[in-house]
Amino acid sequence: MRRRIKSATLAAGALLASTVMPAFAADSVTGEVVDLTCYLAHPQSGQGAGHKKCADVCLKKGLPAGLLTADKQLYLLLEDHDNSKPYATLKEKAAETVTVEGQKVTQNGMQGIVVQAVK
Repeated sequence: MRRRIKSATLAAGALLASTVMPAFAADSVTGEVVDLTCYLAHPQSGQGAGHKKCADVCLKKGLPAGLLTADKQLYLLLEDHDNSKPYATLKEKAAETVTVEGQKVTQNGMQGIVVQAVK
């Protein structure tokens, strides 16, 4: 009888852990928030503090945002449909260095990150 109770308790605990734990561990990427329209067309002038005003305008228009890492990796920043607030926060951080947490994704050579938190 004790063995059955112990087995049932372990099974219930495993089931609870699998439903409470997230489906994936969040990735973390640090870099400069850039507007991809300017950065891709003008990589030298489309980044940094000197480009902040233009990037602010582009991001507020809804143009795509990216994250440029120190080693020149570029990520397309993607809004999480279930939690849009972190992505909205990024649109206010053009030309700033931030850390983005979320799920990294790659499709046909393009890399992105679904934004779930911004630090």
